[in-house]
Amino acid sequence: MSRDFYTSSILPYAAIIIKICRAYTNTQEDFEDYYQEVCLQIWKSRDNFREQSKWSTWVYRLSLNVCLTLLKKKKNSHQQFASDSLIQEEIEEGHQFVDESLNQLYDAIKQLSEIDRGVILLYLEEKSYQEIADIIDTNPNNIGVRIKRIKERLKKLLYGKVN
Repeated sequence: MSRDFYTSSILPYAAIIIKICRAYTNTQEDFEDYYQEVCLQIWKSRDNFREQSKWSTWVYRLSLNVCLTLLKKKKNSHQQFASDSLIQEEIEEGHQFVDESLNQLYDAIKQLSEIDRGVILLYLEEKSYQEIADIIDTNPNNIGVRIKRIKERLKKLLYGKVN
């Protein structure tokens, strides 16, 4: 991958790539692997971009698809850790934000379904319903309802029962 391509076509979108990768990983090592794989796939697939959407929409969609694919592969490989305490130790080592409320939000987001994680991350990035629909390949009319349900689920996860 050339430095110019990385600087012009990936780096401006690094924040969303990082957020998506973080939402689908529990360890710093997995996060780094996912981020690297997303960047590699963007580079490999760059000639497939047909300008039917914005580059940013394409990058988001590709990032989400790569993370979902890697997550599915990991689940299929049945890699289990010996103890839950080991997993918690790995999570606590360098894969947290300084702001505790942000850590709590990401912990709650990780409890959502795989697609709902992507939807809420894109919503938090202030993407339009149409852009979110394009990225996850669905109807924009469903996005508003889905976001409302996701918000309610996150409130329950973060604060307990909601009226």
